[in-house]
Amino acid sequence: MNQRRIVSFLPAATEMVYGLGLGDQLVGVSHECDFPVEAKLKPVVVRPSIALEKMSLREIDAAVAERIRSGGSLYEVDEDLIRELKPDLILTQNLCQVCATSGNDLASVLELLQPAPEILWMSPHSLAGIFENIRELGLTTGRLAKAEIYIDDCRKRLKRISERSSQIARRPRVLCMEWADPVYCAGHWVGEMVELAGGTDELARKETDSVRIPWSDVLDWSPEIIVFTPCGFNLEKALEQVGHLESQPGWADLPAVRNQRVYAVDANSYFARPGPRVVDGTELLAHLIHPDMFGWNGPADAVRAVSRSSDCASKIRMKTCPECGNAFECKMGGCWCNDLPPLKPSTAPGADCLCPTCLASAVKASAR
Repeated sequence: MNQRRIVSFLPAATEMVYGLGLGDQLVGVSHECDFPVEAKLKPVVVRPSIALEKMSLREIDAAVAERIRSGGSLYEVDEDLIRELKPDLILTQNLCQVCATSGNDLASVLELLQPAPEILWMSPHSLAGIFENIRELGLTTGRLAKAEIYIDDCRKRLKRISERSSQIARRPRVLCMEWADPVYCAGHWVGEMVELAGGTDELARKETDSVRIPWSDVLDWSPEIIVFTPCGFNLEKALEQVGHLESQPGWADLPAVRNQRVYAVDANSYFARPGPRVVDGTELLAHLIHPDMFGWNGPADAVRAVSRSSDCASKIRMKTCPECGNAFECKMGGCWCNDLPPLKPSTAPGADCLCPTCLASAVKASAR
């Protein structure tokens, strides 16, 4: 069997590589390739081109939208390293420019590599598309038989869920939310996962992109179960963003909130990435939607119930700046304003926190 030199620009593809026993042939990964843990030891050839760590959700959304609109890249490829690694197979996708390097980024890479490596595009829109990607990877690397066994096991697990959920008389209204500020519905394979798990998500867009939706759509749908699946976030990061949801008008009146059936999940592992662990994500959804019928034997850090009194939910509040009138995140504990020199407390009636921009301006003015 020929040994390949594989570079993966896509976390889901990296999981497939290890699932087919090809980890020793993987020579480079993206900064997000963190599963299995062995992947984190591989050389990183792709990193983000914009710093997202200190941005709010709305700032991230705006920055990404602007970069895509202008034709700019969200990622940077380490050209020297990829030349050194000499890959003969690159795994990438054109599904979502936010998730991995796209075709435009790859074109410049190919100019650096001679002979040009084989490119395997992985751009699924459904569970069947994900399994087809596993099959294509198996065929390309001489592991087709192993890929078919792998896929068959995934399909059997999904079939067990579907057969049990098909006997359920009533399917609850579910909302899977892929972003909180602004609100995005679920896209691609997630709506299919909800259906297999015995729920109904009429706001989901099956086999197509997730999109922004008005909050009024959420109120009209009146979900009985809310699963917060923010793209690119693990459970800890998801919990930090729950305050955005609590600040929405009518949030406390939603059936899911009243009945304490709001859940934050590790979206990176089980929902957002089109890899084999979406099967685990479907099992998790079945447990959340029908806990009396389905158990969850996966990791404890996969999901957390969010109540109105949750400490996790209170880490962020939305405030309105009294200076400029814009809404902003107020993080209680470890606040961003700790990085600036202190100001004397305002004596104005009803004075409140300033947003980061106005606070910085006020500090600068006070130093004159």
